Amino acid sequence: QVQLVESGGGLVQPGGSLRLSCAASANVFVFNTVGWYRQAPGKQRELVARITIAGSTDYADSVKGRFTVSRDNAKKTVYLQMNSLKPEDTAVYYCNIYRSSNAWGPGTQVTVSS
Repeated sequence: QVQLVESGGGLVQPGGSLRLSCAASANVFVFNTVGWYRQAPGKQRELVARITIAGSTDYADSVKGRFTVSRDNAKKTVYLQMNSLKPEDTAVYYCNIYRSSNAWGPGTQVTVSS
């Protein structure tokens, strides 16, 4: 199991930006596709972005054009830049190795509200 710790969440006004970070206890991002997920109250966890070993990215339609996922292998960290935030982006955000049984980290709360 690889430990993952998310950070960077907070309270932001609609239209604002945040950058989330996901730090791993081992350099697993080099060898795996990594996903950013979110879970809003009363809803299932959903995949919002992922980045492959080769650096290719794709996004859920709801965040396309506003969110950008990137990776720094030397720092064992994956980032999620979130721009033009909307109230419906409010959720706990998690990262994890895509399609794995790795344990989930604590997540980081993002609240978009005026």
